Amino acid sequence: MTIGWFSTGRDEAARQLLQIVYRKIQEGDIKGNIVFIFSNREPGEDKESDSFFELARTYEIPLICLSSQKFKESSEIIGNTKGNNLPLWRIEYDHQVMKLLEGFNPDLCVLAGYMLIVGEEMCHRYNMINLHPAVPGGPKGSWQEVIWTLMENKAAESGVMMHLVTLELDRGPVITYCTYPIRGEPFDSYWHELNYRQVSEVKKEQGEQNALFQLIRQHGLAREFPLIVTTLKIFSEGEVKIVDGKLLDRKGKSISGYNLSDEVNKAIELP
Repeated sequence: MTIGWFSTGRDEAARQLLQIVYRKIQEGDIKGNIVFIFSNREPGEDKESDSFFELARTYEIPLICLSSQKFKESSEIIGNTKGNNLPLWRIEYDHQVMKLLEGFNPDLCVLAGYMLIVGEEMCHRYNMINLHPAVPGGPKGSWQEVIWTLMENKAAESGVMMHLVTLELDRGPVITYCTYPIRGEPFDSYWHELNYRQVSEVKKEQGEQNALFQLIRQHGLAREFPLIVTTLKIFSEGEVKIVDGKLLDRKGKSISGYNLSDEVNKAIELP
């Protein structure tokens, strides 16, 4: 299986995800290869993404970059499309990305910390799957947005899923997922502190340094690693495939998402 890897490379987690998948490929757990890495940042834009690029170069995998921020600033295209409500410059940006990726024909593209919504044409061009830090049907957006929503809703559980990329943000057909409680130990004492404050107040004063926020992130991130590895493993072994935008098992039957909670929760390591 050939894999195209999409990442903004904006934090340590982006590097860790690439590291573990590359290692599992080298060890033979995932039967495939990453044939390119694409980022919507360019060298010099951010220290975190620069560290991501340095890691990618050590793997000697072709690295393709096109800054979405610079493209936006230099674009003279204005307005929105009617279909998926993306700005017109974003549609043109995707066109340029696809030109840069001509010559690569990945069996599967993985979005792991790629901070752009993918337009319709790219959705149709590639079989794309996305790692999203929430339960199926849960909060949309970045991992930060998801956690703040969980705190505002006083949620009892969270999760991680991998799903097909579609025009609807974070709502494509689910491939694999896991859930985990964010109540009980060690969470309850932090929830108790939150009972006396508004989440908006905590967000403004403490931001991501809030203890409950960090604890939820820690537990979610720990599960992202085994989930993405297991998902790519079953794709590489033919247990799951994408045909005409549908998820099918080895026998060609439709699947509605595998709950890997038991497997993933056994695999995680937390302090």
